Amino acid sequence: MKRNLRFYFALMFARGTALVLKLIGRKGTSMPGSWAIILCPDFIGRMPKPEKIIGITGTNGKTTVANMIEDVLEDNGIDFICNRSGTNVHTGIASTLIANSRFFGKPKHKLAVFEMDERSAPNFFPYMQPDILLCTNIFRDSYKRNAHAEFILDVLNREIPKGTRLVLNADDPLCSSIGPENERVYYGIDHLDTDKETCDNIVNDVPVCPKCFGPLVRDVVRYHHIGRVHCENCGYRSPEPDYRATDVDIAHMQMTVEKDGRADVYPLANANNINIYNSLAAVAMLREFGLTPEQIEKSFRKMGITKTRYSETVVGDKQIILQLAKGQNPIACSRVFENVRNMPGKKAVILILDDYFDSRRTVENTAWLYDTDFEFLNDESIVQVVIGGVRHQDTYVRALLAGILPERICHVREETETPKRVTLDVDTIFVLHDINAIRLAGTEIKRVLVKRVKEAASK
Repeated sequence: MKRNLRFYFALMFARGTALVLKLIGRKGTSMPGSWAIILCPDFIGRMPKPEKIIGITGTNGKTTVANMIEDVLEDNGIDFICNRSGTNVHTGIASTLIANSRFFGKPKHKLAVFEMDERSAPNFFPYMQPDILLCTNIFRDSYKRNAHAEFILDVLNREIPKGTRLVLNADDPLCSSIGPENERVYYGIDHLDTDKETCDNIVNDVPVCPKCFGPLVRDVVRYHHIGRVHCENCGYRSPEPDYRATDVDIAHMQMTVEKDGRADVYPLANANNINIYNSLAAVAMLREFGLTPEQIEKSFRKMGITKTRYSETVVGDKQIILQLAKGQNPIACSRVFENVRNMPGKKAVILILDDYFDSRRTVENTAWLYDTDFEFLNDESIVQVVIGGVRHQDTYVRALLAGILPERICHVREETETPKRVTLDVDTIFVLHDINAIRLAGTEIKRVLVKRVKEAASK
């Protein structure tokens, strides 16, 4: 698209907005882009872009994968821009383009890495074409936005440009079917020790063949609809991965990935199944971008999971783990709950899953609680569940329905009360928090827990 007076006015106004926000000490990562799009609705299309664009989308894991990719590129001295400190919707992408451009919009960098919200695809794909697009998975998400996985699939299939090369999860029947006309490569995992024969999750969004809707045979079950499948009616089966994790060695926290007959070993930051897939996705994307296995492996050894999503603190003989559980997202919460259950030792769990914005400004549909596998918290190793937040009573009822004994549950309205109520007679205390409670969990709640543990140890 050609630039016009409307575009330049929007660009200058957005630059002024960014400057004012900087002067008053606010980051305002979305606001400049918001104003630019209000003043010029096709702003992203008219804005000059870097020569090469890498996109990362999907329901779960895209932020972690995007951060891993960015860390590796930075470690290898590759210059790029990204929306890491901003939002992953069109306004955040517009703000990133503005902040990294010269006066009249010319980009300062040749490469961009954008985390892209799958629901917002209609707002940016018509105006920009990623050279490579990675999709981590497709699940139902928040009831407010993405209540059904096939809805998200339809959005992506309509909007993804035909010339974009795709990197797709072969073990997700929905994700692997994205963009049937596009060039693509797949990644997948051969075997995990946690593989099951049947799905034990409440939600399974792919009960039938995605091609003929006939009976679907599950060859490998990981979680929800993730695994290997085939259809005896039409012959459909999960595609063979180009990047295949042939050996996931949790004892040594590493995985072996085969590609074109070559096997390379990469370190793992976390033993959680989702993070194994995240690491494999990052490897596939970085290899497709052009990095060597040696470059990726070296950079991986310097990385961990971003501390806003997972952090561990050891105080004496106890461990405090803060982990993002993304309230209103039943799949993300279920995955975290199962991980907690599978961790060794005696555990207590603090749940802060209320969405901060919704709980104070709108009426939220709490149906997502009944798609979430609270049953994973009904385990002998979990001696207490402490629930905090405006809707603590709703969550309490759900915990009871999961079979958790009332004497093992404590629930309070104020989130800041939860660390005062949790038992210390455990090996590990988990703080599972919503995305809007990251700061609260990492400051006040963690501070109180650490103080209590130290005081108890000194007695």
